[in-house]
Amino acid sequence: MHLHKYEKIWLISGISALILFLTILGFGAFYLGTHPQSHGVIIDPGNIEANEAFQTENLGLTKVEDDKYIVNIVATAFNYDLGVDDEGKPVKNIKIPKGATVLFQVVTPDVVHGFNIAGTNVNMMVEPGFISSIETEMNQAGEFTLLCNEYCGVGHHMMFATVEVYE
Repeated sequence: MHLHKYEKIWLISGISALILFLTILGFGAFYLGTHPQSHGVIIDPGNIEANEAFQTENLGLTKVEDDKYIVNIVATAFNYDLGVDDEGKPVKNIKIPKGATVLFQVVTPDVVHGFNIAGTNVNMMVEPGFISSIETEMNQAGEFTLLCNEYCGVGHHMMFATVEVYE
């Protein structure tokens, strides 16, 4: 079988690119330990308040111990529910001290939402029926926007809050 020299070049280029891609993927997965979440904590999307963490009084920022916090959030159509303040108004801003380790736990009863704190490594997908969680250390002071980065409907652009990391 005779292959033209240009066919050989394209075959070699394609196979080389495939080998390079698989090498990078294998390096990230096995050496760096990058894996998708596999524990898949399940929750009934029709009754999320049955889970103690997502009852109305437990939403928002909770200090667990020195420099350790948990943030419980319910993402619904066009809103992040971070609880209410002392006056009964919805919380749209959470304040976290610099250097604190924070566990974000997010659920949704309706559709797929995104959970992204712009300028940090916090980025996850929130799916009905699952508790999405990510633990991170907030090392950079500043004000960051918490936004939905998965299109969830016509009011998607109104789904945001702020996270303030202070010194």
